[in-house]
Amino acid sequence: MRAQIGRTSIPYAAYTQNEMVGFFLFVILLILCWPLALIALVLYPLVWLILLPFRIVGIAVGGVLELIWALFTLPARVLRRMA
Repeated sequence: MRAQIGRTSIPYAAYTQNEMVGFFLFVILLILCWPLALIALVLYPLVWLILLPFRIVGIAVGGVLELIWALFTLPARVLRRMA
């Protein structure tokens, strides 16, 4: 007996064996990946909350550095506008 796949035909025994290997790989991935996905789903908000203060500090430091840059370049911008 032969199974028809597209234009090629392969023996039915080989087709079922490949199908079983694919099924077992799917079961292994299902068992291994779902816990990882659930752990990531639970930990992502916690990590986001832990890193939030660092993001706020980064925004504040960036603002202060822009203010200092604006103060240092103010005389040059004023002189450029006057000329």
